[in-house]
Amino acid sequence: MTTEPVATPWVAADGVGRFIAELADRTPAGIAAAVSRQIRSGVLTTGARLPTVREVARELKVSPATVNQAWRALAAAGVIVARGRAGTFVGAPASPGTVHAVGRYQRLHPPSSSAFRIDLSRGTPDPELLPDLGAALRDLTRDGASDLAADYLGEAVLPELATKVRADWPFRAERIAVLDGALDAVDRLLTAHIRLGDAVAVEDPCFPPFLDLLAGLGARPVPVRMDESGLLPAELARAVTDHGATALILQPRGQNPTGVSITARRIRELSDILLDTTTLVIEDDHSAGIAAAPLRSLGSRLPRRTVHIRSYSKSHGADLRLAVAGGPADLLDPVVERRMLGAGWSSRLLQRVLLSMLDDETAGHAVTTARAEYRRRSAELRRALARRGVTVARGDGINLWLPVADENAAMISLAAAGIKAAPGGPFIVGDPPPTDHLRITISPLADADLDWLATELVAATTAVPTYRRVRRT
Repeated sequence: MTTEPVATPWVAADGVGRFIAELADRTPAGIAAAVSRQIRSGVLTTGARLPTVREVARELKVSPATVNQAWRALAAAGVIVARGRAGTFVGAPASPGTVHAVGRYQRLHPPSSSAFRIDLSRGTPDPELLPDLGAALRDLTRDGASDLAADYLGEAVLPELATKVRADWPFRAERIAVLDGALDAVDRLLTAHIRLGDAVAVEDPCFPPFLDLLAGLGARPVPVRMDESGLLPAELARAVTDHGATALILQPRGQNPTGVSITARRIRELSDILLDTTTLVIEDDHSAGIAAAPLRSLGSRLPRRTVHIRSYSKSHGADLRLAVAGGPADLLDPVVERRMLGAGWSSRLLQRVLLSMLDDETAGHAVTTARAEYRRRSAELRRALARRGVTVARGDGINLWLPVADENAAMISLAAAGIKAAPGGPFIVGDPPPTDHLRITISPLADADLDWLATELVAATTAVPTYRRVRRT
């Protein structure tokens, strides 16, 4: 049976004709397609204010979640733009052949065929310092755990692994979930709890994939600057009070890119600000295992609104693709339930491998050794730079945040010397700082290269462009 188009006489708040004149398909895809047609045809013009999600849902007699899904798709395509409390507006139409803007993460790691003598841009651990995965696989086979491969209906999280991680979790976690890495966990939490136009407080500088994820959801990142102790309390208070931040994403230690680890005093100050709010806290402890600083979590004071994520990529191996998320059931259950309709669960075979490594004394010693070695390499490089007159703030984990006079000129100077570094621009959220930066990953450092490398890094800090510079705005 053919469904006749339903006329919608409702008029947008700013007087722009009919919002959706005819709509047969009231699914998210149908709503998104109808709005897109109105924009392409010129019925909805650039800058026109759209009705709210609830208004459209009420008029079309669908759930707000259905409209929100359509709005997200339109925002991800750049068709509409959310401006917080001001509303949602029609964006500038893309001309044929327009190349979509490259995400921050792609800008950070562009494809390159150039051969560099040393690559300090990757933000990844030294493979030589990871525990022996082969030993864990041999133990797995010897223990006869291969029957796990046939189990569709078993526990999504191995009970033994859940018990193991709970033993040193920073707060009492009502629910434990295993996901495919820290970014997967952050992505799923944001998708489950963040809506189009929501303000989300983020560290500034910030890990670029977080900003790409928020852009895809049509959410607004609110920058919160940092010092050597972590997020600045006054900045977080502004994000919550002035912008109504519904969530906060932070890295509690070894922050990428600065290496900052949050202090106990700062945890108290930040939790006091969030105490009377409903702000969701997402903590990404991506440097677990290799960070020298002790773990401090807002969940110790805000356990009902904090989801803590512990990644094992840098400590035990990225290809395990495993991270553990722990927190309140009402925050994690929607993630787990939605995931069961897709990936279902993270491989229990891989969970068993991780559990074997966590229980193995030799693997534990390898992680401890790696942590000490990263700290030594970082200290050696900072000392070598200081001897040449350049001071770099002490960083935890595997990254240093190197101040330079000009980002592009510094990148060119290093490239000429055969050194690849990560540009600082993709990490910046708010107003550009007075000094540009590069992110330097210390994991590839060899002692034999230290003097040469420090000399080239110092030269890059003072490199200036040959053109008249226009600062970012």
